[in-house]
Amino acid sequence: MKDNVMPEDKWKFDQDVTDVFDNMLERSIVQYDVMRDLCFNLGKNFVKKDSDIVDLGASTGEAINPFIEKFGAYNRFHCIEVSESMIEKLKNRFDGYTNTGIVSIKNLDLRNDFPCVQASLILSILTIQFIPIEYRQNIIQKVYDNLLPNGAFIFVEKILGNSAEIDSIFIEKYYDIKKKNGYSQEQIERKRLSLEGVLVPITSKWNEDLLKTVGFKKVDCFWRFLNFSGWIAIK
Repeated sequence: MKDNVMPEDKWKFDQDVTDVFDNMLERSIVQYDVMRDLCFNLGKNFVKKDSDIVDLGASTGEAINPFIEKFGAYNRFHCIEVSESMIEKLKNRFDGYTNTGIVSIKNLDLRNDFPCVQASLILSILTIQFIPIEYRQNIIQKVYDNLLPNGAFIFVEKILGNSAEIDSIFIEKYYDIKKKNGYSQEQIERKRLSLEGVLVPITSKWNEDLLKTVGFKKVDCFWRFLNFSGWIAIK
């Protein structure tokens, strides 16, 4: 379904957004398919048999689905979400797997709780940016603590440029891309205003510092395009 969402108030992951979410990301993030492919092809190297694979902010299940398809009954998969409409979509998508206990879908607010797992892989794809900054270090600490030795964290975020001037150039180019992908100026502006104070990006260095502060010694950027970046961190 094509994204024509025109938010009137603060951004919410409601039914209207859920219905068009995948189209929204495809039209809003350059190299979106490349990023998704890298998340899977890097992450699969760390999956251990009979371990947990966790997706923080699973949305419609696009990030965790290829892992479920490849590793299936050999592992346990946890989809963490707070949006009721996203949770309903996850339940419908993974119905056959939830009935057998291979996939669990948890309504869990990361500010207050974290799944108790023994994970070989944890994913956070465009999720932490929506959580207030004061909670982020604690959440990433819990990611580290719940990973098995040599487990990996795949972390993708929208980011700020390292200076106001560079950031404004990135944003301008980003909006140009959205226009080329069919978004009107009004749609872009309405989404921007709606996301203010809801999606709060930080710099690439700040994100890397968070990863290193909680204990990750092996951290590297595997993908970057303008104001989006992805890292892999190994415990």
